[in-house]
Amino acid sequence: MKFLFITLFPEQIEQAAGHSIIKRAVEAGLVEVSCINPRDFATDRHRTVDDTPFGGGAGMVLKPEPMVAAIRAAKAKLPAARVIAMCPGGRTLRQSIVEEYAHSKQDLILVCGHYEGFDERIFGWVDEKLSIGDYVLTGGELPALIVMDAVARFIPGVLGKMASAVEDSFSTGLLEYPQYTRPVTFEGLEVPEVLRNGNHALIDRWRRKEALKATWLRRPDLLGELNKTDAKLLAEIKQELEGAENG
Repeated sequence: MKFLFITLFPEQIEQAAGHSIIKRAVEAGLVEVSCINPRDFATDRHRTVDDTPFGGGAGMVLKPEPMVAAIRAAKAKLPAARVIAMCPGGRTLRQSIVEEYAHSKQDLILVCGHYEGFDERIFGWVDEKLSIGDYVLTGGELPALIVMDAVARFIPGVLGKMASAVEDSFSTGLLEYPQYTRPVTFEGLEVPEVLRNGNHALIDRWRRKEALKATWLRRPDLLGELNKTDAKLLAEIKQELEGAENG
């Protein structure tokens, strides 16, 4: 899968893609990362890509000429790619969107904003706007890298086991259950016995219950309509929590 970043700071993308799992994916040919700098399409000697906003106001706005030229150059390289502008006004990234991008197998062109944002006319050359949350950053590079990292995990071969992506938080609709490794005891804290007894049915039940508990306590908004098994487990959780409060 190919990720092409339209960015004023390609070195930030290149550095981030030069480490850990993404680096290995690039080396294995599973992921391709490239950049186009809008400054290369500026027509003045200062390579200007921004200007003051009409109507007044603080900050600068990205000009349409170099940005649209960069998008056109990106589309010439990846004509079937989806063009995504990273900006606070877009739909908010969720796991379902990540999986939508991954399963489509469509290459992504990620347009990184800066300053006070894009000239509105630039959006005529993108397929959608995307935000990573209800806050503002200094640029779109970090959000764009988050998109690549999240999507790349679903590309076969990027992770050691595809189950790692499928079983993680949000992929199941719940927060993840607690994880443990050796040693069994650390500073008085012990790995739950159920995880050490080899009974996989009990282990699966414990993990599901703990995932429901974590979600109920920290992200109840994620809990939709539960099946009978999950509803029973959640009733047990509530009873146990009430007992702990009253105990």
